[in-house]
Amino acid sequence: MILNIAAYLFVEIADVDALALTLRERAEAAALRGTILVTPEGLNLFLASVEDPLRDFLQWLRNDSRFEALHIKESWSERVPFARLKVKRKKEIITFRRDQSSPLELGKRAPVVAPRTLARWLQQGHDDAGKRVVMLDTRNQQEVAYGTFQGALTLPIDKFTDLPAALEPHRESLKDATIVSFCTGGVRCEKAALWLQRDGWSNMLQLDDGILGYFEQVGGLGYDGGCFVFDERISLDPQLLPLVDGSATQQDAHA
Repeated sequence: MILNIAAYLFVEIADVDALALTLRERAEAAALRGTILVTPEGLNLFLASVEDPLRDFLQWLRNDSRFEALHIKESWSERVPFARLKVKRKKEIITFRRDQSSPLELGKRAPVVAPRTLARWLQQGHDDAGKRVVMLDTRNQQEVAYGTFQGALTLPIDKFTDLPAALEPHRESLKDATIVSFCTGGVRCEKAALWLQRDGWSNMLQLDDGILGYFEQVGGLGYDGGCFVFDERISLDPQLLPLVDGSATQQDAHA
């Protein structure tokens, strides 16, 4: 079986180019495939291989005190769903192009809701304060087509950078709701929820660990369909099983 991992961490990285080179060397030596994004504001990883080399690589990475808090989301497949290894240097951990949208800039995260707490809210129909809960999908239309939370607010966007403008017309109608933003693994919500709070959306939360974390901890309660992933598996169902489990030939992982 093949272990697939997705992980990100906001942390200051001064030696981006040197670190990218070192990560490439270690990952190649371990025969890992997938994508590693190295940025001044942190890491974003999508990797796959047989289990032991990948776990050894992650342990080596966590031995660097900057990355010891790296939290991993796991899934399994019969085959490696990436064609090759790609290590990229980027300006952002996920492209958003908005100032004051990183936890590093503001020294804090946007408030989070844990998957099990969200599941309880969805079951009871409101949050613990009695307010209605609106799920905000921050992903693009292609991803949403494979599945989303039941009744979620989805936006007609093709790029994450389009989200603020697409959400703006809903501001007044959502004033009385608790808004829970969500995405695949949490990284987009990490930025979006923080920036939107500063833009006046004081009722904005983020789903900790995203859809994949929700599937891992809760399953499919309140969710319809699967979660699109940027590799040859196409999407994962609430049991984290792939829609397609074949060898990689065309697609690669993206942020």
